[in-house]
Amino acid sequence: MKIGYARVSTKDQNLELQLDALNQAGCEIIFEEKISGKIKERPQLDKMFSQLRKGDVVIVWKLDRLGRSLRDLIDIVMSLNERDISFISIKDSINTETATGRFTFNLFAALAEFEREIISERTKAGLQSARARGRLGGRPRGLSKDSLSKAKAVKMLYEKRGKTMDEIAKDLGISRATAYRYLDIVEAV
Repeated sequence: MKIGYARVSTKDQNLELQLDALNQAGCEIIFEEKISGKIKERPQLDKMFSQLRKGDVVIVWKLDRLGRSLRDLIDIVMSLNERDISFISIKDSINTETATGRFTFNLFAALAEFEREIISERTKAGLQSARARGRLGGRPRGLSKDSLSKAKAVKMLYEKRGKTMDEIAKDLGISRATAYRYLDIVEAV
């Protein structure tokens, strides 16, 4: 069975272009979603996955409609492959039913892995170079001037015992947890 998945990122966007292409591709069922791809929980995608059976074909208009990132897309298609479900991306001309389509998709997966490894190597080399020059990297230690003044205010107000920590935090525009952390920092100094 050919099953389509169409997604737009906002409620203002229109699914018609994708739906037309999926219908033209012969999809018998189409799952529609109006939700950002960055959101991990996508109810219609989950519903589609629960209904897929061996031999089905998942069809999307473009790759970016299915996955949140290249890694996510690769994981989804590999999961389909493990269940003997084919994948077609209409605009990207990828069809895992064919040897060329599988090769193209595996090439994408290999390039994504290569990119991750290169980024990791560059990061490690940069940190090693910085350490060789005496720099440690990471966030600077301590508080900014504004945060330090708020920390001192927390301590002063807390010692007066006229307000609760919730009231102190609200007055200073910080969270209760930050107020307690500031109190610990100022007391340690």
